[in-house]
Amino acid sequence: MKAHVTGKPADLAQIVRPQQITPGLRRELVDCWTAVTNAGGAVVAASFPLPPVSPRDVEPEVDRLMRGLDPHRGRMLVATVEGVLAGWLLLRRDQHPLVAHCGMVNHVQTHPRFRGLGIGAALMRRVPGIARDEMGLERLGLTARSGMSLEVFYRKLGWTEVGRWPGALRVAPGDDRDDILMSLVL
Repeated sequence: MKAHVTGKPADLAQIVRPQQITPGLRRELVDCWTAVTNAGGAVVAASFPLPPVSPRDVEPEVDRLMRGLDPHRGRMLVATVEGVLAGWLLLRRDQHPLVAHCGMVNHVQTHPRFRGLGIGAALMRRVPGIARDEMGLERLGLTARSGMSLEVFYRKLGWTEVGRWPGALRVAPGDDRDDILMSLVL
């Protein structure tokens, strides 16, 4: 699927099984996540040290996400520009019956080389249709780090802030940020 972004057209594709990720795409995912984290992006994982991170830090987390891909439980949406990975995100659902109607969007990121082209917005505009029409979800959630205007970005795409955990994220000594919970009814 083509996405409307500034400049060159982006292709959006879903990945629903681990075997769909080629070694080349795996390298690009690791490179993207490493570059975004080291550029100050709010996409660190629990297993990462504080930035800077190396590909060696990121590879196990990419592999873990790859293993969790499944058409019913977890999908990756990737954006490419002229065949190069420009950004990606993860859409997943919890299998517990109390929350199986809800999904979470995680790891929304655009490689720094492609910032400002609308890649992140294109990915986020595509997610509701996949979640609703292909996964049968009724609501999506995500968390965002305060101090980066991410809540403004998501609000423009129809998301609503539903809560905050003040000072929950310590990105550096003396730099605590709120963890913002956002929701989108499908």
